[in-house]
Amino acid sequence: MKLTLLGTGTPRPSVHRNCTANLLQIGRENIIIDAGRGVVTQLANIGVDPNAIDVIFITHHHFDHIGNLADLLLAGWNNGRAREVRVYGPEGTAAIIDAFWSVIYARDIAFRLKETEFLDEVLPDIRKQVVVRDIAVGEVVKGAGWQVQAFQVDHGHALDMTHEEWPCYGYRIEGEERILGISGDTVDCAGARALAEGADLLVQCCYLAEAAVDSKDLRILVDHVLASAKQAGEIAQAAGAKRMVLTHLAPQDAAALQVVLNEARDGYDGEVILGADLMAFDL
Repeated sequence: MKLTLLGTGTPRPSVHRNCTANLLQIGRENIIIDAGRGVVTQLANIGVDPNAIDVIFITHHHFDHIGNLADLLLAGWNNGRAREVRVYGPEGTAAIIDAFWSVIYARDIAFRLKETEFLDEVLPDIRKQVVVRDIAVGEVVKGAGWQVQAFQVDHGHALDMTHEEWPCYGYRIEGEERILGISGDTVDCAGARALAEGADLLVQCCYLAEAAVDSKDLRILVDHVLASAKQAGEIAQAAGAKRMVLTHLAPQDAAALQVVLNEARDGYDGEVILGADLMAFDL
């Protein structure tokens, strides 16, 4: 099992950190978890063709997690993908994919299908090639030697939003006798701790250090939207995760990032790593 962090940043545009996206390689299968800005070019950077992606999991529908989802699907199709790709996510994921095909890229798809009538290439209909399904909290999706379970996490729900209105998942992935936790965007909550229980590696969102919280807006953010470094350490310690890599990091200088690292380490017995784009882990 190999994990590559394709994007470790936030919605803010950055030349150093792309938006959230991860590549997990298990056996012969390539799995994407979230498809934020830059996912296709980051795959190109590591030599993985988008037509080699087998499965995609989406944690929630903020644009920094799905901003390049259509690009990922269309690029693989345009590059000659001949087999189906499966997409899973919270309620509403299937509707987003349908909007890609029926509205946003309808003319693009019609053009390409018409074009191939005059060319030697055979292009399948992407609308039949992409198989999408909304999954429920607790549901387990199985593949060749792996399984992924969806956990409900808290990401802004204390700000007068229900989980039905705003479904947000983290994922627990098991395969090759290893456990990988992907927190998604969350604060410390029961779901975040459960998905990370005993994980060999936890990919934990961590916006900034508690020490950097100097305004009402940042206080609301780390209390209710995105975990602070202190919360990240508490989640990993409570779950007994062996290692933790921090992602979804706010734009900040090296000194501030060191504070984030130190704060996450405080009270957590495992190894803490500051995530960076294209960092890879063999589990």
